[in-house]
Amino acid sequence: MNYRKDNGLKENYDQKMEEQLKSLQGERKKLLLHSCCGPCSSSVLEYLKDYLEIEVYFYNPNITEREEYETRLEELKLFLKKIEFPMQVLEGKYEVQKDFLEKIKGLEQEPETGARCKICYALRMEEAARKAKEEGYDYFTTVLSISPMKNAAWINEIGESLEQKYGISFLHGDFKKKNRYLRSIQLSREYGMYRQEYCGCIFSKLERERKQKEREKNG
Repeated sequence: MNYRKDNGLKENYDQKMEEQLKSLQGERKKLLLHSCCGPCSSSVLEYLKDYLEIEVYFYNPNITEREEYETRLEELKLFLKKIEFPMQVLEGKYEVQKDFLEKIKGLEQEPETGARCKICYALRMEEAARKAKEEGYDYFTTVLSISPMKNAAWINEIGESLEQKYGISFLHGDFKKKNRYLRSIQLSREYGMYRQEYCGCIFSKLERERKQKEREKNG
């Protein structure tokens, strides 16, 4: 798929974000930041905290194993405590069957970065948009684009659609840019964070395990 503007040029979502932040002219608006885990949030928070009042929203019914879910949530809370960011983590509901498995039914065999993932981005971002509107935030966004495995065009297109649906401003972003992905790895090591090896759902975990076995088999 080719995500381009009508004039044939790729959208620069990182530049769009910088323009939005510049337009604030120092006014600290309230942002609800959807987070999937501590490592992915680390460099995003480090960057955005100088511009916005942030609260972190942990809503991830795609994490299909309860122990993994709890580990990632606690790791996020511990990271914020260690770096003394004056923000709290709001936890969304955790209903794997209703909020994730039923919505991706029929797409279980899709590869990672495929159609199942797009639905997963959308369902988590929609809950963040709904929460942001309901609680009176000025902006919402997600840390998902920090990962090289995540499609930033999809994420920003979903955000723009939700902005229209809920009447809440979406903060654009391609957070992997400007070495922020590499910075997230550095921060993870610096603070001794648990850094998972798969996105969250059982399907991505099984795909990772299959690929690992293939690599071992092929030497």
